[in-house]
Amino acid sequence: MAEVVGSNSVGSLNDVPRDLLDEIKRLEDLFMVDVPKLKEITNHFVDELAKGLSVEGGSIPMNPTWVMTRPTGYETGTFLALDMGGTNLRVCEIILPKEKGEFDIIQSKYRMPEELKTGKADELWEYVADCLQQFIEYHHEDDELDTLPLGFTFSYPATQNYIDHGILQRWTKGFDIEGVEGHDVVEQFEAALASRNLPIKLTALINDTTGTLIASAYTDDAMRIGCIFGTGCNAAYMEDCGSIPKLADMKLPADMPMAINCEWGAFDNEHKVLPRTPYDVIIDKESPRPGQQAFEKMIAGLYLGELFRLVLVDLHHKKGCTFFQGQDISKLKKAYTLDSSFLSLIEEDPFENLSETHDLFISKLGITANKPELELCRRLAELLGTRAARLSACGVAAICKKKNYESCHVGADGSVFNKYPHFKQRGAVALREILDWPKDLKPDPIDIRAAEDGSGVGAAIIAALTLQRIKEGNLAGVRNTQGLPSGKP
Repeated sequence: MAEVVGSNSVGSLNDVPRDLLDEIKRLEDLFMVDVPKLKEITNHFVDELAKGLSVEGGSIPMNPTWVMTRPTGYETGTFLALDMGGTNLRVCEIILPKEKGEFDIIQSKYRMPEELKTGKADELWEYVADCLQQFIEYHHEDDELDTLPLGFTFSYPATQNYIDHGILQRWTKGFDIEGVEGHDVVEQFEAALASRNLPIKLTALINDTTGTLIASAYTDDAMRIGCIFGTGCNAAYMEDCGSIPKLADMKLPADMPMAINCEWGAFDNEHKVLPRTPYDVIIDKESPRPGQQAFEKMIAGLYLGELFRLVLVDLHHKKGCTFFQGQDISKLKKAYTLDSSFLSLIEEDPFENLSETHDLFISKLGITANKPELELCRRLAELLGTRAARLSACGVAAICKKKNYESCHVGADGSVFNKYPHFKQRGAVALREILDWPKDLKPDPIDIRAAEDGSGVGAAIIAALTLQRIKEGNLAGVRNTQGLPSGKP
């Protein structure tokens, strides 16, 4: 069994009673993923990536993004980026200077009013256009502006047959705005811009994961994959058009690159290889979309806290197990009351007596836990955090195997990657095991590192790359070339 990175060095299991020791052993058997299983998952993942690119398709959508060049780092010009997240709207102006891989950014954030999220389409786009107008008036009050190219990061499921269009499949992140699903969001957005006569032309509609890949590749020539490990999970990489059978009718050159937005949270929806536990089955069954996003539900931040909660409630009710005896667990019984930050705090507790964890349970849940119960909670947090990191590594290893990458950099972003203790190291251990690197091979040939700003800088660079390829005569996946700006300062 593989070693757990960051295992419980501050506590001790010596004073844990037999019934809880038995439960810890049971949980270890449930949640630890050994090397043969990691390799089995990775090999199936490789097959599923290829299936998603086929005419028939598969569980993983493998969406072509119409981003068809890697950045060189020498792209230049002035660009706008618009990032429409679940909480804020971010507007950026990004200047790409002559120096390789450099950029300057000014940005403003605007709160998305709650009433907009369930309002009407025209109210949404009017608000977005208002924010852009405010930004331009504030930063360019007396300037005579040429038309500025804009990259729009729209991280909601959309069908993209062109880089400058996208039909919203369904709202997520708490949005439910009528009149947008099933429609081209670019047309609606451009209509709001036109009514204000703003000097802006939408050049590229992108997903944040594709932006993460491109922004990271702009500053790092060795970057080959972009990943998000946060509330959800996803990856993007550059594929050869000759390896995308579902685009064969476009007769694109076989060696032409195409960024693929994998949407890999849907891996193994058929439940063939992922080591699901009874707790994972409950998470899926009680989710808004049972049977979907199987991989995401085992590794993403949204679900780690809920898995932890389900286990604790189960232990409390289990016959022959004395866990939180005599405690009021009513707060713990509320679904999704804990998120991954709760587990992070437990794993970061530096004290032998786990006093910070003890205080956390009192303040958050009104539960006064004894030392053995705290030891079990600490071990469970480690097991869940480690499983998430190890399974995440399978996706990265699968893309590397598919593309025959023996060494490269992987740009990762998201709250779990950036903030969860030991996530990066645990993923690195798993990659080493899956790909059979010799023990003395240092540094790691495939290195997962912090990504650049995908939804801001990445969107601007994709706008630059799109204008450049149009200028070179490559119009594949571009719907509207009229009135396109140069992007030059």
